[in-house]
Amino acid sequence: MEPVKIVSGRGMPLDRSDVDTDQIIPAEWLKRVERSGFGAGLFASWRDEPGFVLNRPAHAGATILVAGRNFGVGSSREHAVWALVDFGFRAVISPRFGDIFRNNAIRSGLVPAQVSSDLGKKVMEATMRNPESEIWVDVQKLTVEVPGEGIGGPFLLDPAARHRLLEGLDDIGVTLRHADQIDRYESGRAQWLPSASARA
Repeated sequence: MEPVKIVSGRGMPLDRSDVDTDQIIPAEWLKRVERSGFGAGLFASWRDEPGFVLNRPAHAGATILVAGRNFGVGSSREHAVWALVDFGFRAVISPRFGDIFRNNAIRSGLVPAQVSSDLGKKVMEATMRNPESEIWVDVQKLTVEVPGEGIGGPFLLDPAARHRLLEGLDDIGVTLRHADQIDRYESGRAQWLPSASARA
């Protein structure tokens, strides 16, 4: 996983609240066995609507999703995050996230920037008013800004999650940081026990 310090780019306004993971990626897409290709199924149930935001040329290429409250609630499917990342999003801004979605996002390098309701509304309105507005999500400073609109403020992210994003650590990366301790422990185990260094 690549380190994430600042995500900058245009926003895509998804002005809907209580978007659950089944709406992000419908169940019929969960049969895939690889992590790629899920972007095609992102919000699949809504993409038949002509006016749906993903269908608007003005927002094509956006890298930051600006969502309503309670984004990513519902089931624990990691596929929801994979679909967002595969589509090209690098951050999601919302006043509130589902807890499991937030954790899955951090493990995949997608920044879940939880902002106040007031800041979320201002960023949403700015993105709807001017699709060319650039948004900055700064993981180091824990701030969200729309510089051209004079909008900015903090976002919430616990220190461990911030550290993982800044260092580019997925679950394997976190484990490998303790490789020396693991090797020492394994070297002292009886040889007849299973070993992490055993080869098939």
